[in-house]
Amino acid sequence: MNTKKLLNTALNGLDSIGYRLDQYGITGKLNRHNLAAFIMLEQKHLEGEWDSIQAKFDRRRSQVDTLLKPVISRVNQFRGASSN
Repeated sequence: MNTKKLLNTALNGLDSIGYRLDQYGITGKLNRHNLAAFIMLEQKHLEGEWDSIQAKFDRRRSQVDTLLKPVISRVNQFRGASSN
């Protein structure tokens, strides 16, 4: 079974469940459109979280670089002086 047919079967099942629940008066919000909207919302939420993590990581890396540059410079000066 190819992916498109499998996806269509799953979405038709979801629509059927939503329709049955709606008949019983439980909910009218379970369908493929609301599911797609929810997935897109969560995708954007995860992208935002990832960007936040990347920004924190980059900030910490720049702080460490700022602290290590003088130390590395001194070590390189020491190596240059000791090799002569």
